[in-house]
Amino acid sequence: MRTTSSDEPFSQEAIVVKENVVTNTSQYTALETASAYHRAWTSGDLDGAFAHVADDIICRAPGGDITGKDAYRSYLGGFSQIMTGLTDVAGFGDHEHALLFYYPHTAVTSTAPAAEHFTIRDGKIVESQLVFDRLSFGPPPQK
Repeated sequence: MRTTSSDEPFSQEAIVVKENVVTNTSQYTALETASAYHRAWTSGDLDGAFAHVADDIICRAPGGDITGKDAYRSYLGGFSQIMTGLTDVAGFGDHEHALLFYYPHTAVTSTAPAAEHFTIRDGKIVESQLVFDRLSFGPPPQK
């Protein structure tokens, strides 16, 4: 079972998101869109998450760039399967950019931080710059 540090990570009182999908994107900030996406994928709802992602997204991740919605979904889907929980720390944003900082939990670690910077246009995530230590999420060293 996944756990989070709060039921509404990075929330603001004015945010209204139903079933992780923002329906009228013109009135939402980048932080609200990124937060809805984040809540969805970290709870295993990839369909809900990718409703917020542009078809031509570019994800700049450790190990290389990932281009296109299908490739990004495959990449993120693999990681979401090994997540066991989540601790959200902070979220900041304006109308076009958002930054989320959090600790994804896996069987190997719950103390390796991750951060994502999003660029959002027309209510869709067009770029994600993902920062994390790849080695922290690998298998533990053999003794």
